[in-house]
Amino acid sequence: MRIARTLAAFGLCLVAAAATAQQDRTIRFGHLNNADHPVSFGVKRFSELLAAKSGGKMKVQEFPANQLGNEMQQQSALQGGVQQMSAPATTSLAGIVKEFGLVDFPFAVADFAQADALLDGPLGQALIAKLPEKGLVALGYWDLGFRNVTNSRGPIKRAEDLEGLKIRVIPNPVFLETFKAFKANPVPMPFAELYGALESRAVDGQENPFSVILSNKFYEVQKYVSATNHVYAANIVLVSKKFWDQLTPVEQKWMREAADEARGYQRQVSRAAAQKSVGDLQAKGAQFNEVAPAEQARMRQIAKPVVDRFAAQYDPAIVKLYNDELARIRKP
Repeated sequence: MRIARTLAAFGLCLVAAAATAQQDRTIRFGHLNNADHPVSFGVKRFSELLAAKSGGKMKVQEFPANQLGNEMQQQSALQGGVQQMSAPATTSLAGIVKEFGLVDFPFAVADFAQADALLDGPLGQALIAKLPEKGLVALGYWDLGFRNVTNSRGPIKRAEDLEGLKIRVIPNPVFLETFKAFKANPVPMPFAELYGALESRAVDGQENPFSVILSNKFYEVQKYVSATNHVYAANIVLVSKKFWDQLTPVEQKWMREAADEARGYQRQVSRAAAQKSVGDLQAKGAQFNEVAPAEQARMRQIAKPVVDRFAAQYDPAIVKLYNDELARIRKP
């Protein structure tokens, strides 16, 4: 009798496990960007891939343009299990894993190939490994793009051209100290106030990826667009750990595969959009210039004391890995 009951209970467990594996799941995926932004295209591709892999059992519901709150609110919602996914800038994670600040270091990478090698390699994985204890699981990095300086006074061709310029920066200590190193006057300011400040000349310039410069029509109040490429910015695909732990191993596998496959597509779309934005900015009357590689290398040296000062605050093992990886990917 006892054996029969045990077998029956075991059978019920198997049925329950099978039902769990087959149940429909709806993933609320929130982000800050508009529906025509490359991040949104990445979410859509991820959604298509996940639906195909799961036979339609796992559905993604996208909430663009801050519909689920700002970055910090969405981060808290993921940690609490209220929201399933988001794709914020890596900068937003520095508050809970300070070593994510390494990604914001100036002039660390010179091109997209180096950026991908750094984030997809051991350094990026070491940072991701620190997230589960904070209630988050990461499925990789997406492209946001290189940040570049615009201003109303003149082209930025060398470090000295930044001297004395009032530049709006995001309220991030690394950004503030970097521009101080170039003898600029960095001004932290909410993004919503930026256009008006540029128009009134309360600030001379700002720094953002090309697509942001174009979509916010900064060319109307900024004549000069300079490809300083001073910081490479990335988004990170996050999943609530509370939600992740409810998934079966097969469902987790589908999620990882869909994220991996969507990554290449999102990066391609994002980088094509950035390139197109340069042409569109020039068509709108912006004066565009590039900064020579040798000058970028010199600017990296000027900013090095800032990098060293902040790196000293981080886990030494992660910093060593970061420096080792940079040495590897910079080899000709």
